[in-house]
Amino acid sequence: MSASTVAGRYVTDGGLETDLIFHHGIDLPDFAAFVLVDQDDGRRLLREYYRRYVDIARAHDAPLRLETPTWRASADWGARLGYDADALRRVNVEAVRLLQQIADESGLPAVRIVGLLGPRGDGYRSGAWDPATGPDDAYRYHRAQVRALAEAGVDVIAAYTLNDAAEARGVVRAAREAGVEVEISFTVETDGLLASGRTLADTIAEVDATDAPEAYFLNCAHPDHFDRAVDAETARRIVGIRPNASRLSHAELDESETLDDGDPVELAERVAALFERMPSVRVIGGCCGTDSRHVAAMWERLGENSGRA
Repeated sequence: MSASTVAGRYVTDGGLETDLIFHHGIDLPDFAAFVLVDQDDGRRLLREYYRRYVDIARAHDAPLRLETPTWRASADWGARLGYDADALRRVNVEAVRLLQQIADESGLPAVRIVGLLGPRGDGYRSGAWDPATGPDDAYRYHRAQVRALAEAGVDVIAAYTLNDAAEARGVVRAAREAGVEVEISFTVETDGLLASGRTLADTIAEVDATDAPEAYFLNCAHPDHFDRAVDAETARRIVGIRPNASRLSHAELDESETLDDGDPVELAERVAALFERMPSVRVIGGCCGTDSRHVAAMWERLGENSGRA
C-alpha cells in the first residue's frame, strides 16, 4: 500500500486496558495501566503492546501516535493506588520516556508522542464531574499531570473520555500554561448524547467560547453512537476517533464480566462509513474491546477506500 492512500492520517492504538485485562490476564485495579511502568514485566508487556501498532503503521506507510498509559495517573486515582504527588510525577515522566524509546527503536520517520489524561471521576456516569465545580477546579486538578507530561517532552496532551465542558476547559487552560498543544476527546452514550444529557455540539461550543483546543476527538463508544452524536458542523470538528468494539452501553459494559470484542471487519466497515460524514478525521485507533486486530482491519478498509478514490 502506498503512502498516498493514508496521507496525513495517523495510526494509534486500541483499547489498552481491556486488551491487557482480557487477553493477557493482567489485574489493573481501577483500570490503571500506569502501574505497569513500575514493573519490569509490565514495561516488557507495554513494549510488546505498542510494537503491534508500530507494525501497523509500517505496513501502511503511515505516521504513528504513541499515547502514554497514563489515563488514570492523576491525583485522586493515584492516591487510591498508593501514589503520592512525587510518585505520580515520576511515573508520568517514565511513561513518556518509555514511548520515546519505542519511537526511537521503531525506525518510523514520523512518531508523535501523546501525553494521555483521563477524567477526574467516572467518565461514564452523569454527574461524574460535580456540576458544583467548574473549569478552575479542573485546571487545579489536572495541571500537575499536564506539567509532568509536558516537561517530559510530549508533543501534545490528549484528555480522553470526558463528558463535561468544564473539565475540558480546565485541561485546556493547564495545557496552555504548560506551553503544549491539547486535544479533547468526549465520549457519548448510545443515544449520541453525553452522560450529562447535553449534545456534543453544545458541549464543544461551550469549550470553544473560552479557548478552543487544537483538536476534538470522540472515543469509547461504538461508531453507531458517534454517528448519532454529530451534526454537519460538529462532524467537521472531529479530528480523531477511537471507537469501542461493542454496541453495548457504558452501564452494560461496566456490568459485564466478559469481553465483547465484536467483529473487527464489521467495526472497520462502520468506521469507514463514518468517513463520509467526518472528513476531518486524521487519527484512527480503537478503545474498549479493541486490539491490534481491529485497528489493522480499520486501516485495511481505509486503504481500500482510498484505492477506489
